[in-house]
Amino acid sequence: MDYKQSSMVDIAFDYMKSLSGPVSFFDLWNKVAELKDYNEEERDQNQSLFYTGLILDGRMITTGENMWDLRLRRKFEEVHIDMNDIYNDDEEVDEEEVDDSVDEDSYDDDEN
Repeated sequence: MDYKQSSMVDIAFDYMKSLSGPVSFFDLWNKVAELKDYNEEERDQNQSLFYTGLILDGRMITTGENMWDLRLRRKFEEVHIDMNDIYNDDEEVDEEEVDDSVDEDSYDDDEN
């Protein structure tokens, strides 16, 4: 198949379908660059665009340690981020900031 007209992310998706598990970003990028027949300058120019494309594409996910896999091979719990946990963490920080400001106000009142 001629990949020169295909997007980098589509090439990565096709390649990952042929694998049985996760692949490192480095190996994935090298395979895409090879199939696109990129020279060194094109590799340098396109690597960050490829990484951004991977992040934005919903078909592939990072599994940690810069390893990537197909979303369809992963359980929902592995790829779903519970936003309630993130919001709860933010609320805890806000409460600590409020407590600190109350302590500072109390300190100022004691000096008068």
